[in-house]
Amino acid sequence: MNALMIQGTASGVGKSVLVAGLCRLLARNGMKVAPFKPQNMSNNAAVTIDGGEIGRAQALQALACGIEATVDMNPVLIKPEADHQAQLIVRGKATGRLQAKRFRKDRIILLDTVLESFERLRSQYDVVIVEGAGSPAEPNLREGDIANMGFAEAADVPVWLVGDINRGGVFASLKGSLDILSDSERKRVQALLINGFRGSRELLSDALIWLEKETNKPLAGVIPWLKLDLPEEDSPFRHGQTLADASKLNIAVIAYPRMSNHDDIDPLASEAAVSVRFIRSKDDLQPADLVILPGSKHVTSDLLWLKEQGFDKALEMHLRYGGKVLGICGGMQMLGQMIEDDGVEGTSMEGLGWLALSTQMQLEKTLRQVDCIASYPSKTRMTGYEIHHGVSDSDVSLFPFAQCSEDQQVWGTYVHGLFEQGEFRQAWLKSIGVTNSDGINQQARTLASLDLLADALEQEVSAKLLAPLLVNRKGQ
Repeated sequence: MNALMIQGTASGVGKSVLVAGLCRLLARNGMKVAPFKPQNMSNNAAVTIDGGEIGRAQALQALACGIEATVDMNPVLIKPEADHQAQLIVRGKATGRLQAKRFRKDRIILLDTVLESFERLRSQYDVVIVEGAGSPAEPNLREGDIANMGFAEAADVPVWLVGDINRGGVFASLKGSLDILSDSERKRVQALLINGFRGSRELLSDALIWLEKETNKPLAGVIPWLKLDLPEEDSPFRHGQTLADASKLNIAVIAYPRMSNHDDIDPLASEAAVSVRFIRSKDDLQPADLVILPGSKHVTSDLLWLKEQGFDKALEMHLRYGGKVLGICGGMQMLGQMIEDDGVEGTSMEGLGWLALSTQMQLEKTLRQVDCIASYPSKTRMTGYEIHHGVSDSDVSLFPFAQCSEDQQVWGTYVHGLFEQGEFRQAWLKSIGVTNSDGINQQARTLASLDLLADALEQEVSAKLLAPLLVNRKGQ
C-alpha cells in the first residue's frame, strides 16, 4: 500500500495534524514519504521550491517528511475573497476566480490535474499520505467531488476516517458518515480513528466495542490530546485570548474578515516574553505596545472594514501615545498613502497614510522564497516568503522591512514568516525594547511537536494497520 487517505467527519477534526504526524512517523522509519491534498480551501498559503503556492498545511507536512514542498502536494487551492467568490490556484498559479454557484461544475474538470500530480508523487515516493477536505458525507458537495471520496475512488486509495472526540458526538459522527457513503465508498474505508481524547482510555471500552460492531470497521487507534506548537491553517486563536501583562510585550493583531497567513504571528506568540491577542473590535485594542495588521486576501475590502469599525481612529490614538504598528503584506499596503487598483482585487482606495509608500496592484502575483541576511535591525539570517499582487515603494536598507515612518513607530514588510529565525526575531524584539527573547528557531519548536505527535501515533495506532505503510520500494 503506497498511499493512504485521511478523511474526517467534519472540518477541524485534526486531519492536517494527523497527516503531518503520520508523515513524520514514516520518515523516521526510513520511508520516502510525501503529503498530498487534492483540494484545499484556505487563505493561508506557502511558497514552494518550484515557485508556486500551496496550502500552509501541506508545507508543514512536507517539513514533517524532511522534504521541500512542491506544487504537486496541493494542486488545487481555493482562496476565498468574498462570500460567493474565491481565487483559484491550480498547480501553484492563480488561474481565475471560482463562483460559489458554479463550484460543483467548475471543480470536476480539475480532477485530471489532481490525478496527474498525485501520480507524479506516487512514482517518486514509497508512500503518499493524502488529506481530505471537510467531510466526505456532505450530500450537497458530493457531486463533482475531487477532495474526498471522488478522489479516493478515482485514484483507488484506501481511507481512514477520523472524528474528534472533543467536539462531542464522535461515535454518531463516525457511524453517520459511513451511513451516508455509497457501498463502494464504505468498503474503501479501511479503519476509523478517534482524535483528541482526554482522560482514561478504560472509559471508552464499551463504546469502542459498540463502534466496531455497528460499523464493521476496525479501530486504527485513539489518539490522545497533545499540547502541540504547530501552525493552525484556519484558526488564528489557537494560543487563546490571553490577557495583557505589564511584564510582557503586549501585541494586538487585528483579525479582519479576509485575514491571511495569520501563522506569521506564531513565532511571536511562542515567546514567553510576549502576549498576543487577536481582536475584531477597536474596543479591545488597548492595552497594546504593538499592533499588527496581518496579511489580507482582499486588501481594499479589509481596509474599508477596518475604517468602518473605527480602527483608524483607534490606531491614531495608539500612535499618539507612543505605540507601534507593524503591517505585513496587505497590512503594509493599508498603512501606505494609496492603493491603486484597476480591478485586480477591488477599487482604488486611500490608505491610512502612516507610511510613505503607494501600492499598484498587478495581475501577476509575486511568489518567492526568501533566505538572506537582513539589513535591519542587524546582519542576521532571515527566511520567509512573499505572496502578493501589489508592488510598493521600498527602502532596501531596511530589508526585510520595506518602509518605516520617520518617528520609527510604523513599519511595513512584504515578507511572511519573517520571525521564524530565532536570531532575527531576537534582534527585532530587542530593537523595540524586549531584551529577554528566547531566540529559538520556530522550526525547532515545530519539529519537536511533530516528533511528540509521531511518538503518540507510533504508540496508539494499530501496528497491523501501520505495517503496510512501512514497506519501501525495495520491499523492506
